[in-house]
Amino acid sequence: MQTVETLNEGLKRAYTLKITAKDIDSRVDAELKRVAPTVRMPGFRPGKVPANLVRKMHGEALMQDALNTSIQQGIQELIAEHKLRPALQPSVSLDDGYELGKDADVKVELEVLPDVPTPAIDNLKLERLTVPADEAVVQEQLQKFADQQKRWEEADAAYEAKTGDLVVLDFVGKVDGVAFDGGTGEDMSVEIGSGRLIPGFEEQVVGVKAGDERQINVTFPEDYQAKELAGKAATFDLTVKTVKTAGETKIDDELATSLGLQSLEQLTGLLKGQIEQELNGLTRTHMKRKLLDQLAEGHDFEVPPSMVEAEFEQIWQQLQHEATHEEDPAAALAEMESERDDYRKIAERRVRLGLLLSEIGQANGVEVSQQEMNRLIAQAAQQYGPEDRKRFLQYIQQEPMAAAQLRAPLYEDKVVDFLFEKAEVSDREVTRAELEAAIESEEGFSTGTHSHDHENHKPKATKKAAAKKAKPATDDAKEMEAADIEPAAPGDELVEAEPVKKAATKKAPAKKAAAAAAGTEAAAAEEAAPAPAKKPAAKKKPAADTAE
Repeated sequence: MQTVETLNEGLKRAYTLKITAKDIDSRVDAELKRVAPTVRMPGFRPGKVPANLVRKMHGEALMQDALNTSIQQGIQELIAEHKLRPALQPSVSLDDGYELGKDADVKVELEVLPDVPTPAIDNLKLERLTVPADEAVVQEQLQKFADQQKRWEEADAAYEAKTGDLVVLDFVGKVDGVAFDGGTGEDMSVEIGSGRLIPGFEEQVVGVKAGDERQINVTFPEDYQAKELAGKAATFDLTVKTVKTAGETKIDDELATSLGLQSLEQLTGLLKGQIEQELNGLTRTHMKRKLLDQLAEGHDFEVPPSMVEAEFEQIWQQLQHEATHEEDPAAALAEMESERDDYRKIAERRVRLGLLLSEIGQANGVEVSQQEMNRLIAQAAQQYGPEDRKRFLQYIQQEPMAAAQLRAPLYEDKVVDFLFEKAEVSDREVTRAELEAAIESEEGFSTGTHSHDHENHKPKATKKAAAKKAKPATDDAKEMEAADIEPAAPGDELVEAEPVKKAATKKAPAKKAAAAAAGTEAAAAEEAAPAPAKKPAAKKKPAADTAE
């Protein structure tokens, strides 16, 4: 096999592999010897079919398989010989004029990982903003629980419903005077002022008494889930059964037992623990941003464009999804387009940070243990039903890149924790509002001219924020700063080229991130595990109830 380098610019490489017909034919002969004893043909005893007949029957398929095997082996040898570290899976294409039985010219294009400079981590300085779990916050949360556990008491027949009361009623919904499917129900409880029902419904129930009959007029929202009702005017004929008022709910042991706990002391302890955990998460988010800012400011090196493009696409798809939920989706999409270059720079930053964290982790022996990996897989599998869970586990076992994707966020967190330990950390007590403001501040967390607060991915000079800007994929601290890049697990394949299906084939898409070779391997987890079969859709609620 002959190899010729045709491109070596920056991180881009291209090669031409010449696979001779003789090499392909020898592979076909070897395969014939292997399969011939298993071939059955009328007129011949099992295992006695002549090889030339087997070749005549299956020669084309065998030659295609031999070609694919030769390409796979050629790429493996190419990577090993040139000590390449692919950023993503190489693009492989056959010469347009190739015919089976002749020499094959195979073009291989790829991008390699850069030589990451040794990260400077000896002079890191961080400020840890801490918020004490204020007793007042715990009491506020207890009061919310108490409000949710209201004890409703039936009012006198002459009592007129007010905001905050509960009305139990029967209803019949109509559009153009005709009752619609799902628009009829009995004994529906409506808490006036809760905002659960479609706009205008609850407000028109104010003032009713037990036994009243009333017709109200509403208009279904344009984005209503039942498309046949979206944007349409409707009437609801109501028959009021009872009106109830909220009795006083005390914060005591009875409240705790109504929530399935043993005592108020236990409930208070759980709430305090949850609040502390949430505050610690905010503290970590702030520290992580500061840390990544320092790393980004101190390192600037070329990163593979293909990895940046993949990261950008991930961010962009999430933004597009979020834009569809804005009040004005078209305006949100237009503003996104005007900032496309800014988001691409964010993607480049994330890839660079991912490579830096990977380099730091490898240089300092940071690893994800098999026990930790098993726990990650088990946690991820819990979101599926029994059958889908089995398929998911099989997929993780068969696809190293899927396992790498699960492993990457934990690996990043472990590297971050390692850096926290290395850094000189000073503590400062602040309020929750101050901590949240610090996290949201562009001034405090910019890198160069760009903020890496994903709520505001814009240059500092730009004051106007996009409407409810979407966040790219996030980690447990609500912020995923670095691209998911980590060392490949031992035994991961260096690269597997797409099989060439036809003689004249187009480039194979880079579907999976490939683990880089030798010592400083890094895997970009770009492809999510396939979604197992969806659970059955929940049955629709009656329309008046879905006025929620």
